Amino acid sequence: MDRNRVGGKFQIHTNQLRKKQMANESGNNAVPGFQWLNRLVSEPYYLFHFLTFFSYFIIRSSASEVLAPHLIQHLLRREIQTLLVFAILVVIKGVKEDNWEAFIADALFLGKICLFVLAITMDRHLAVWYILVFLVIHMLTQQPLFQGLGTSSKLTPLQLESLLTEGTTTRLWLVEFRASYSPACIRSSQHFPELSITYSSKNLSFGIVDLGLFPNAAEKFGISLSGSMGQLPTYILFENAAEVARFPELDFEATYFHPTITKGLLSRHFELDRHLLEYFNGSNGASCSPKFRLNPL
Repeated sequence: MDRNRVGGKFQIHTNQLRKKQMANESGNNAVPGFQWLNRLVSEPYYLFHFLTFFSYFIIRSSASEVLAPHLIQHLLRREIQTLLVFAILVVIKGVKEDNWEAFIADALFLGKICLFVLAITMDRHLAVWYILVFLVIHMLTQQPLFQGLGTSSKLTPLQLESLLTEGTTTRLWLVEFRASYSPACIRSSQHFPELSITYSSKNLSFGIVDLGLFPNAAEKFGISLSGSMGQLPTYILFENAAEVARFPELDFEATYFHPTITKGLLSRHFELDRHLLEYFNGSNGASCSPKFRLNPL
């Protein structure tokens, strides 16, 4: 098959799936603007953090009336320095991170450090108070997972088993096993829906199983729920109901040090470009040059 023809079909396939996703989810993939404001109000994790950071401005206004002038000047210099450092670090993190969940987690962590520095400059008791507030927020709330599903399906373990064994669906299933309480799952939760938008076909489907809701299913798929094992999230590719690949692999010696999950890493590990090309080749009854490969995300 001519590579230009394959590349054109790949682009058409991707565009069609993206349009379908935008229509079905009404822009839920976009965090900026109104979507971000909606999450700020509706999610306790974001709302409590916002109120805590905003409280500094109220305390700062009150403190300016009771602190000595030289302390006010010192605090102002420290605020300018802290703001500049925060802005630089956020920009650096923004360049490195490729999804909003990870960027927001990093920005909030840096914001807490900066707020502690300013609070201890003003009063040590205030700094201790902020530490306690953030501990309470950490215990009562958690950062929500990415809300979009792409073209993937939320499945129970029973539904997944049924889809794999009946043999009436697609030949390949790529399944993400995750838990909503896992920071690693939260940080990488946007990657899987975006991969599903690009690579879903009649030959390859995407599914999500929440092991936080079904912990008993973890042992069946050889997944440890212990955070120290580093097996959340786990991605398994099934072909005709049999497991053919997974990430991270069942190598307990390397469990602690597996690479950071990215769309490109998952695409390469499971050879998603090859599977999509095989689908195009099979649907057109033609062969494609093995030298041609689409660039991974």
